[in-house]
Amino acid sequence: MTEHYRPTKAVIDLGAIEKNLVSFRERSNGAEVIAVVKADAYGHGAKEIAQRAVETGVNFLAVATPDEALYLRDHGFKTKILVMGATPAAFLPVAQKEEIEVAAISLEWLATAAASIEPGLPPLKIHLKVDTGMRRVGVATEEAKEAIDFIKRQPFEFAGIFTHFATADEEVGELFQQQVREMKAVVEQVNDPHVMVHVSNSAAAIMHPDLAYDAVRVGISLYGIAPSPYVEQEMPFQLFPALSLETEIVHVKKVKAGETLSYGATYRCEKDEWIATLPIGYADGMLRGLQGQDVLIRGERMPVVGRICMDQCMVRLKEQLPVGEKVQLIGRQGNEQIRIDEWAEKLGTIPYEVPCILTKRIPRLYY
Repeated sequence: MTEHYRPTKAVIDLGAIEKNLVSFRERSNGAEVIAVVKADAYGHGAKEIAQRAVETGVNFLAVATPDEALYLRDHGFKTKILVMGATPAAFLPVAQKEEIEVAAISLEWLATAAASIEPGLPPLKIHLKVDTGMRRVGVATEEAKEAIDFIKRQPFEFAGIFTHFATADEEVGELFQQQVREMKAVVEQVNDPHVMVHVSNSAAAIMHPDLAYDAVRVGISLYGIAPSPYVEQEMPFQLFPALSLETEIVHVKKVKAGETLSYGATYRCEKDEWIATLPIGYADGMLRGLQGQDVLIRGERMPVVGRICMDQCMVRLKEQLPVGEKVQLIGRQGNEQIRIDEWAEKLGTIPYEVPCILTKRIPRLYY
């Protein structure tokens, strides 16, 4: 077992993952839940999250890249795995051998795939990606019938068809309604009960259970994070955040009034102040834009002062505290809580980004 001597760590509550999965299963009226574990399970750890998902009854995992799919196979996962992003032709025989399902993202891709598969291996399992409005990857809706007919003529296994909503996390507008209409029309053209239909991401699964079809893809909310403030406001069930981030004070000193801290001398003490140093910095994912962000010490909020360094940052204390005092950067301490959303707002980004930027130098501990 690896020893971790630095006190900075991310703690992952696997029980929260299970509770969130159960809620989505109940919300989806019997549809299968696909656990999205791309980007190292949004920074939570793909192997560990996938394992807990499987133990909770999930039999379908989704990733973004071929390498992520192979990582899961290499770690013994026998479940269905879908690569939702672009897959190069060179990977297709590997996908056949490993029974990894892939997304067909264009008519040109389908033609290349037909010429790249290897006879004698299991058939290539294809999910047709339909672009109903994201304009990222996928066949256009007017090309969908041609793509469906092509797949049926080839020695592929037509395993699924899907799309991705651009605005499912907002109050229903014209684009969402248009995407729903276009996808319903495409689904009617499939006319095959063996083809899995999955259109809902986390937001759609929460807000529009009528669109569950055969399966829903649960990504950000698997980890207890609402897709947007609007969805959080309208949530019909509780989400349980899985990740917390903690460290300890490693140094304390009194800095005199008028003295400055850290690079650029951007913070000047207005009076004599107790300053604590924490062993976490932007190389860990605590970006410089978090200057001024609060942390929790003894259940109270205390601000990060001065520029955040690569490996360390400083916090203004209310009083002298001992080295070794516990510090909560994300999560709950006492009656106070700092949520991932708070970091996201401070950084001017979305909550999705925050756990993904926590680097591998921070060990993940699971319970």
